[in-house]
Amino acid sequence: MSRIFFDNAATTPIDPEVIAAMTEVMTKNYGNPSSIHSEGRSARAIIEQARKTVANALNCSIGEIFFTSGGTEANNMALKNSVRDLGVTRIISSPLEHHCVLHSLDAIVASGSARVEMVRIDEKGSVDPEDLKAKLASSDEKTLVSLMHSNNEIGNLLPMDEVAVICEEAGAYFHCDTVQTMGYFPIDLDATNVSFLSGSAHKFYGPKGIGFVYINNDNIIKPYLDGGAQERNMRGGTENIYGIVGLAKAMEKAVAEREVRAEKISSLKRYFIEKLTATYPEVTINGNPDQSHFKVLSVSFPESDKGDLLLMNLDLHGISASGGSACSSGIDVGSHVIGHLHPDSKRHTIRFSFSHHNTTDEVDVVVEKLGGML
Repeated sequence: MSRIFFDNAATTPIDPEVIAAMTEVMTKNYGNPSSIHSEGRSARAIIEQARKTVANALNCSIGEIFFTSGGTEANNMALKNSVRDLGVTRIISSPLEHHCVLHSLDAIVASGSARVEMVRIDEKGSVDPEDLKAKLASSDEKTLVSLMHSNNEIGNLLPMDEVAVICEEAGAYFHCDTVQTMGYFPIDLDATNVSFLSGSAHKFYGPKGIGFVYINNDNIIKPYLDGGAQERNMRGGTENIYGIVGLAKAMEKAVAEREVRAEKISSLKRYFIEKLTATYPEVTINGNPDQSHFKVLSVSFPESDKGDLLLMNLDLHGISASGGSACSSGIDVGSHVIGHLHPDSKRHTIRFSFSHHNTTDEVDVVVEKLGGML
């Protein structure tokens, strides 16, 4: 059997139709989108059509979508610009956010421009809405709430609509990192009041190095990257037209096939849990299975001498998985998410994450192979 890829929260394979769309543009549309001649106008039209595709998927204005290099830039842009340009002096977030958010918050605190508070997280890793309400009510400071839609390590889902209402009633800005959920769950920005939202193409079968940030029209901010007038004066630098086309095509397919993909991946995850727990009853599932992304599964195995080699042994057997966020690869510090939830645990944690390309046969192989590694 060929290699088994169960690390789709880290990245996903590019869809062949996405590759075809990108290749066509690479071949035929080499103009600079900022040029006024025919080739430039053609390139500009392609970018604006892609922007329309993203805006339609999110039910927002095309003027609220700005292309970036990925989710990290989008999150940095939302957090740092809200402090610099919107007068935010307090940010409420959680200790389980992605490192690009946590490290941005560290930089903001170090600069002395705003302070950060962490909302309470329950024992399963979910945000406590009542604590968020209490924190918002405790101060009249201009506040930004930054919480991810789905945790990238344990999969817990944020009740986005509820949090949006809480923030709106408190007069706070709301930034939501939707990198893991974009293309997997419906998001209606006309119905849900979000100030900033981020997405990254390579999480939904598009290319790496391209993403976007949604900025609500009510929020007037200055450019994050200085340069030319690209992205309506919001992000200098010649646009990555091939990546933008790939992102739009991947988004189009993800929305069109969302229900079918979700059902297949959900069924696969249920099968994996049933097979794994029946074979190895001592394993534990991290997070809140009743409110979790259907593609992410974090599993902890009992402490053993072989535990530290689990990921390596899986890889040697042709199975790709991870210990946590891919951004921590090669850094032997463990998962900050699991470390926060279970600070004294010596169990060994693996994140399996699935796609609609995976099969139950692959699950059977993984469960069988694990037997010789525990």
